[in-house]
Amino acid sequence: MTTAPEQIRILVGYDGSPHASAAIDAGSALFPEAHAWITHLWTPPFASEPLRRRLWTGTRHIDEFVEAVEREGEREAGRLAANGVTLARAAGWAAEPLVRRVYSGEGLQLGQLALEFDTDLILLGSRGLGGAKALLGSVSDMAVHYTPRPALVVAHPLLLVEAAALPDGPVVVGWDGSAGARHACAAARRLFPARELLLVSADPTGPEPAGVPEDVGGKVTLVHLDGPHRGSSSAVAEALVTYARTQAAAVIAVGSRGRSAVREILLGSVAMATLHHSHRPVLVVPHEDVPTVEDLRL
Repeated sequence: MTTAPEQIRILVGYDGSPHASAAIDAGSALFPEAHAWITHLWTPPFASEPLRRRLWTGTRHIDEFVEAVEREGEREAGRLAANGVTLARAAGWAAEPLVRRVYSGEGLQLGQLALEFDTDLILLGSRGLGGAKALLGSVSDMAVHYTPRPALVVAHPLLLVEAAALPDGPVVVGWDGSAGARHACAAARRLFPARELLLVSADPTGPEPAGVPEDVGGKVTLVHLDGPHRGSSSAVAEALVTYARTQAAAVIAVGSRGRSAVREILLGSVAMATLHHSHRPVLVVPHEDVPTVEDLRL
C-alpha cells in the first residue's frame, strides 16, 4: 500500500505581470494539485495618476481624498489577486487570494507570510530573458534573500524544451557535502519525492565532497564534473546550468549560506550565480538557522 504524497503548500508572489502568471503555469506543472495562496502586496497610493486626479476633483477635503485613494487601491489589489486565483484554479490548484497592504519591505513581508501560513515554499517569477538577471534589487530578490522557506524562482519565458521538462524531469542539486547542500538535497527530496536527484559536484579544486546522505531515499545519483571551473562561483554555476540542460532537468536546487544575524541572510555566491545564469527554475533553500516571524518583524 502506497501513501499518497502530502499536498504542497505554496505562497505565490503575484503582481499581475506576465512573469508572475508564467510562474503559476510552471508551478502547476511541477506541483500538480497544490494548495496556493496567490499573494498580492500593495502600497498606498496604489491608484493610477488619472484616477487620483478624478478622485481629487470630486473631493473637497484631503482626508476624504486619501480615504478614496486607499479604497480604490484596495479594490484594484483584490482584483489582481482574484485574477491570479482564476489562473491558478484553471491550472488545477486549490487557490485562494491573500492581499496585504504594506508600506515597505515587501520581500520581508513575503517571508513573514510564508511562516504565518506554514507554506512549503515561495514561488516567484523573474523578469527578462536572462534567467533572473533582472531579479536583483526587486521584491523577488529580497524575498529570496530573506525567506525562511525554500524559494522557487521561475525564469520567463521558458523555452519549449524547458517547459517540457517540468512535469517529470530530474532535479539537479548543487553538491559539495556542506550543510547548505544537505539542506538543499533534503528539500528537493521533500518537494519532489518521486523524482531522480542528481547531486552534482562541479568544483574540482575544492575538497572531495561527502557521499550521498543515507537518509535521502529515492533514486539519487552523485555526479563529479571535470573542467576548468577553478572554484569560481560563476563557473560552477555555469557548469550546473549546462549539466541541467544536458539532463533535461526540471529544476536546479542550491543551498544558501546561514545567517550570522537576523538581517544578514546572504545567499551563497554559487546560489546567486545560478540565479543569474539559469533559464530553468531555481530552488534556493535557506540554511537551517532561519528567522522566526518575530525576527522578521524587527
